[in-house]
Amino acid sequence: MYRQGDVLIVPIAAENGAAAVERWQPAPRDRRGRMVLALGEVTGHAHAITSPGKLFHDPHTPNSMVLHLPEGGRLVHEEHAAIGLPKGWYRVVRQREYVPGAVRIVAD
Repeated sequence: MYRQGDVLIVPIAAENGAAAVERWQPAPRDRRGRMVLALGEVTGHAHAITSPGKLFHDPHTPNSMVLHLPEGGRLVHEEHAAIGLPKGWYRVVRQREYVPGAVRIVAD
């Protein structure tokens, strides 16, 4: 497992990743060519990957993502050290927090 701020990246089996690809939508890269896993609402900073690969979103479950890195990659953020990721499939999990009456994604 890999953690950078409020983003957790968990390795998964290739067959689980391939199953998600069949049902989920590929996420477009941003203007800078990055796969953005989480964008800071306050700072505008992003947890992002610039390496070859694809990020897939579940269209029915917000913030449910699967990442495929066929050559490995680096997770970068302006306020954190970069993290090297080996090639493979990953589930991307956003940290949540409890506020009275609700559970929400942590705001960065």
